[in-house]
Amino acid sequence: MLESHAPTGPIDKSWDNHRFNLKLVNPANKRKYSVLVVGTGLAGASAAASLAELGYHVKAFCIHDSPRRAHSIAAQGGINAAKNYPNDGDSIWRLFYDTVKGGDYRAREANVYRLAQVSNHIIDQCVSQGVPFAREYSGYLANRSFGGAQVSRTFYARGQTGQQLLLGAYQAMMAQVQKGKVELLPRREMMDIVVVDGAARGIVTRNLVTGKMERFDGDAVVLATGGYGNAFFLSTNAKASNVTAAWRCHKRGAFFANPCYTQIHPTCIPVSGSHQSKLTLMSESLRNDGRVWVPKDPSDKRAASDIPDQDRDYYLERRYPSFGNLVPRDVASRAAKAVCDDGRGVGNSGLSVYLDFRDAIKRDSEDLIREKYGNLFHMYEKITGENPYKVPMRIFPAVHYTMGGLWVDYNLMSNLPGLFVLGEANFSDHGANRLGASALMQGLADGYFVAPYTIGGYLANTKLAPLDTTHPAFDDVNREVENQTQKLLNVDGKRTVDDFHRELGRLLWDNCGMARSQASLKKVLDEVPALRENFWRDVSVTGSEGELNQVLERAGRVADFLEFAEVMARDALTREESCGGHFREEHQTKEGEAKRNDDDFCHVAAWEFKGLGNTPTLHKEPLTFDNVPLTQRSYK
Repeated sequence: MLESHAPTGPIDKSWDNHRFNLKLVNPANKRKYSVLVVGTGLAGASAAASLAELGYHVKAFCIHDSPRRAHSIAAQGGINAAKNYPNDGDSIWRLFYDTVKGGDYRAREANVYRLAQVSNHIIDQCVSQGVPFAREYSGYLANRSFGGAQVSRTFYARGQTGQQLLLGAYQAMMAQVQKGKVELLPRREMMDIVVVDGAARGIVTRNLVTGKMERFDGDAVVLATGGYGNAFFLSTNAKASNVTAAWRCHKRGAFFANPCYTQIHPTCIPVSGSHQSKLTLMSESLRNDGRVWVPKDPSDKRAASDIPDQDRDYYLERRYPSFGNLVPRDVASRAAKAVCDDGRGVGNSGLSVYLDFRDAIKRDSEDLIREKYGNLFHMYEKITGENPYKVPMRIFPAVHYTMGGLWVDYNLMSNLPGLFVLGEANFSDHGANRLGASALMQGLADGYFVAPYTIGGYLANTKLAPLDTTHPAFDDVNREVENQTQKLLNVDGKRTVDDFHRELGRLLWDNCGMARSQASLKKVLDEVPALRENFWRDVSVTGSEGELNQVLERAGRVADFLEFAEVMARDALTREESCGGHFREEHQTKEGEAKRNDDDFCHVAAWEFKGLGNTPTLHKEPLTFDNVPLTQRSYK
């Protein structure tokens, strides 16, 4: 049995009581502990800053040349908090309820309530740091709506919210770098974790400039390395985003939870050709003013501006009158796929729908729309060559966020003692579907307000033997990493790394994407091992180990995706239900909505690695809903 360590008693008192009961580390003793923070996006940078400010010695590892390039920078629309500034009925409880419901009742209640509870502190912290949130004329912070909620609780900085929040966390971390409390190590990629006496005690990294393998020891390891959406090759993630750090921890004993939960974002710029290496997101905030539609008649090929309202199907408003265009992402994505499958998609490929601002511009003026969304409109025009002030945007769902990740308990510690996992790298807060504007909220909640308490509680309760990087465990891990690297360089094949990655991505998108079936998932499980075998026989990795070698970097990441894809498909095959972003074609209502199976699958599925080619062991953490009763999710 997996023990969540979630506190009992009234949920609104749980976190306060838990914090009080955690043992503390004396301020003078904090200087004796070293914490390794892998990843410097919102979760990692905020954790590094907070832990260093408390007095711990922190080493922060950044895969980029600067933490300012972390993928958190790409988040556009906003960050949720239950401030209730618009006085429209919001509260901590309502944010908690919306998040549990939005995740289709597949998240741990205690974690979700804590997330809602600390959300307000995040806004105060960021305002104090100087984050330039949008403001009303009166000077109050502005709010807007996002999918899955009927209140306005999303704080934003035009379409640059992630960038501005990241700059706040970055400056907090760099202040500690200047004080000598954080050692920042850029252009390092974590290659493996070092486990000593059953606890995480260090990591091995590759210096991406010199190619040198480096060892680092610590008393705890914090993993904040993001999600695994790039397994699909085409996604909204930055190209450097990968599964390697989490997957290597999994192979050392950390359980991987709910890997099948992949979020498909409904408002992305459609694929335009085989030349593309990634996709671009259009913020969900655009659905506040943009109306989604397709022609009613599949044979109607007129230009959008020539199609009158009576010949348009505003299908989200028709199917979900209570929420309209602001239904959650999984619901909007499946609805877009359905109308395109019906032959009513627009564009040359027929794989897109319109996001139309005609009515909003008529109502509010072009100047006001430009003030709210100008940089997003500019980005869209730069990519497509179309002016969204004059013609509707064309959008289509694409892989975006991943709700699965390493299993963690209430303290955000994995089943591997000493390994803490924050942000998108863990599974804990979003269930089967993340509501928009909740990713930034979770990353900063974990880094600023949760991990600094729980890591201290772990260190105060744990007696760790002194060690350094000469320990034999470091030798063993370093040797395995170097052997893997040399194996890649020795293949001397003919196919490029990206060629294999594209093939894997197509296989996953077609068979484990927006819709899955028993047959399609078995196809993935049949074909991935053969593709992986072919990769190790025919991949071309040029260059050498001891130098800057981006081909080698990508090859290592794709090798891990080729292993991870199996557990993703196996998890999806085992979960005989539809919930959130996991949609099994065999399990849907007559209206085409997701049909959950609470009797058999109201649990977290946590997989234990048993060796490549062997069936992993499934562990289950039962989920109970004492505060938000289980009901069939409806946004109608």
